[in-house]
Amino acid sequence: MAIISYREALNRAMREEMIRDPNVFIMGEEVGHYNGAYKVTQGLLQDFSERRVIDAPIAEMGFAGIGVGAAMVGLRPIIEFMTFNFSLVAIDQIINNAAKIYQMSAGQFWIPIVFRGPSGPAVQVGSQHSQALESYYAHVPGLKVVMPSTALDAKGLLKSAIRDENPVVFMEGETLYNTTWEVPDEELLIPIGLADLKREG
Repeated sequence: MAIISYREALNRAMREEMIRDPNVFIMGEEVGHYNGAYKVTQGLLQDFSERRVIDAPIAEMGFAGIGVGAAMVGLRPIIEFMTFNFSLVAIDQIINNAAKIYQMSAGQFWIPIVFRGPSGPAVQVGSQHSQALESYYAHVPGLKVVMPSTALDAKGLLKSAIRDENPVVFMEGETLYNTTWEVPDEELLIPIGLADLKREG
């Protein structure tokens, strides 16, 4: 058991899944050489090369679409948005393609893709960088929506999201990256859709 940050928990989850499954790769703006806008992908480029940690241009619709296509042919992409507000630029790929292809293909294509990145209010950013879009995506059939509140949940749920055969929208609290929590060193998978009562109201 170690006390680690929310940011480090996400990094460990991706690292462990990339070691476990060579079909897992990460694509997004500044995920490689810059180590991610919030340093969540720190060190992954050095460990896994540019084939699996791919810096994308500022073209969210484009790299989200590449991710959907990659998922259709058996890869497991993790698409990082610098902020989830920018996912709105790629919303056609998320809602009309990722969420619907399984049904439209009569089950011929699974779409094991994770769209992840910071979401919600943040410090010293404009309103177009501070939207909370969880409820919007939760109303889309075919999408699973996850927003972990602790480092423990972040690691266990991200690993489960990467292994899921369906598209997962994984929203990270932008103000949580530096918070810490006890996280076990051994394998940690938290089932998606299983409620965890944090505090009785």
